[in-house]
Amino acid sequence: MNNNGVIIRRSPLPVKETIDKIMEALSKNGATIYLRINQQSEANKAGIILNPLEFILFGNPKRGGEVMQENPVAALDLPLKIIAWQDDELKTWVYFNDAVYLQSRFSLSHEVTELIDMDPVVIRILQQ
Repeated sequence: MNNNGVIIRRSPLPVKETIDKIMEALSKNGATIYLRINQQSEANKAGIILNPLEFILFGNPKRGGEVMQENPVAALDLPLKIIAWQDDELKTWVYFNDAVYLQSRFSLSHEVTELIDMDPVVIRILQQ
């Protein structure tokens, strides 16, 4: 699997609790949670068996607005997304776009890229 442009972090919690914790921290810090999808449940409805997998779509209109002001095409990857899923060894993983990848993809300045860098935020959340 090629994960170019994606950061992967291990969570000590199950998928649901990981997403709950991330959503709570994001909300407390001014992010808007636009959508949460239990992908496992949705796939099961279609007869597809998946390990636990949840997706959230979120953003901060001020920060995202500044990014799109610099390059409107960056809206292709905004709002931001995070998934948490459980592998066959029952380990939970968190995946999200690498801000450096987005910087390169959309020719963003370092200052604007810092506004959407989720890695330090996710690391802090997962260590709490």
